[in-house]
Amino acid sequence: MKKYIFIGLLVAAVGGFVGVAAYKLLESPEPVTISERQKVQFANLPVYPNPAEGGTDFTVAAAKTVPGVVHIKVMAETRSNSNEYDPFRDFFGDGFGNPFGQRGPQMGSGSGVIISADGYIVTNNHVVKGATKIEVILNDKRSYNGKVIGTDPNTDLALLKIDAQNLPFIIYGNSDDVKIGEWVLAVGNPFNLTSTVTAGIVSAKGRSINIIGDNGSKFPIESFIQTDAAVNPGNSGGALVSTKGELIGINTAIASQTGSYAGYSFAVPVNLVRKVMDDLLEYGKVQRAFLGVQIQEVNSEVAKEYGLKTIKGVYLAGVSEGGAAEAAGLKKGDVITSIAGVEVNTTSELTEQIGRHRPGDKIDVKVIRDNKDKAIAVILRGEDNLTELKKKEAVNVNSLLGANFSKLSDADKKSLKIESGVKVGSLKAGKLSSIGIREGFIITKLNNKSVNEPSDVDDAVNSSESNMLMVEGVYPQNPYSKYVYSFNIK
Repeated sequence: MKKYIFIGLLVAAVGGFVGVAAYKLLESPEPVTISERQKVQFANLPVYPNPAEGGTDFTVAAAKTVPGVVHIKVMAETRSNSNEYDPFRDFFGDGFGNPFGQRGPQMGSGSGVIISADGYIVTNNHVVKGATKIEVILNDKRSYNGKVIGTDPNTDLALLKIDAQNLPFIIYGNSDDVKIGEWVLAVGNPFNLTSTVTAGIVSAKGRSINIIGDNGSKFPIESFIQTDAAVNPGNSGGALVSTKGELIGINTAIASQTGSYAGYSFAVPVNLVRKVMDDLLEYGKVQRAFLGVQIQEVNSEVAKEYGLKTIKGVYLAGVSEGGAAEAAGLKKGDVITSIAGVEVNTTSELTEQIGRHRPGDKIDVKVIRDNKDKAIAVILRGEDNLTELKKKEAVNVNSLLGANFSKLSDADKKSLKIESGVKVGSLKAGKLSSIGIREGFIITKLNNKSVNEPSDVDDAVNSSESNMLMVEGVYPQNPYSKYVYSFNIK
């Protein structure tokens, strides 16, 4: 059946390791789709409890959270291939995802959640991916330039910062305490019309829909909270909150045939969000932990094949050489039933729990071995099988761009009628030559910021957390013609 899962939710725009924890040995289960029965359209809307009759009152939660949700406008310089499917093309509004494959500025938008009074904001990576300019508009209509502090494609999360103080923010909740059937609110700011609120219940937890991996992530973590709260394009990065007004998830995707809400929405659980945000703020990159195993879910067929007495947990189909599991004594044939005290019954649940830890963390792993319960202490390792944490490394700019740069004199600027710029010299193989820039080119701006010193080029490249660099400049022979280039740094 055709897949109808789209990451666009919400953008009116866009060896044996296990993704944070494991490779799935068997083929991943089919992603959530809209079944024939679910295609039936009903005329009447859901009936919500009436507070006056003793039902759930959503007004307190709405009042607490609406001011903490922002509208995010994104400008990006992209080239789309019309022959290649782009999940953002249909849903990243205002032409984001150019259907004709042309280069040029593209606009998109989404939502974000303020998580601190001094201006830190969480949103989806797909909202700000490729951004050269970000505008953040608060619920009270104040507008700020947004800076990307860090991104994590594996969870589709991003951390932004605006220069503001005393902002209303939403308090973290605990997604482990969220129960199926519990009432929740989805709060977004999709069209800069101030925040909107919809209500629904938690339909499922630990849901994997294969959307992050399909978008090119190397080690995707998908353990979504699924709800039936109505969410539509533009709500990507918005808040999923409890009736207490606490943040329990970041709305990320919907299941739909048309790109509009059709019954399912999916949110990254806040316990995972919190860990990713802490990593990006402290280290500049996410500290990914790996268990070093191959796993598959336990069902009746697996239980029968391997002689298991119970149908629960995650079957350990292999252990990676040199990995954390091997060092701790985990063995092929073990059935993992809990990670750090949290029960796991699916590969997505296990992946989420490992993803909430860092290399070097010591955790208790409970397994069933020879039909007996056993607890094993495991020290998690990184992708390189080491336990050290790593800071984000600075880029060697000259090597990356394939050029040396020299400062312009005031006389040169005056003759060219420009106010800033550095000259490209000694061009060799690198990013600049690959996009057609020639020696002698004068770079006047990088990512919309003026450059006057070669060190400004280093700063621009190393501070571009979106991984995109937009280059503006002129050639001395024709200073009246401005050239604009854009490329991915990585």
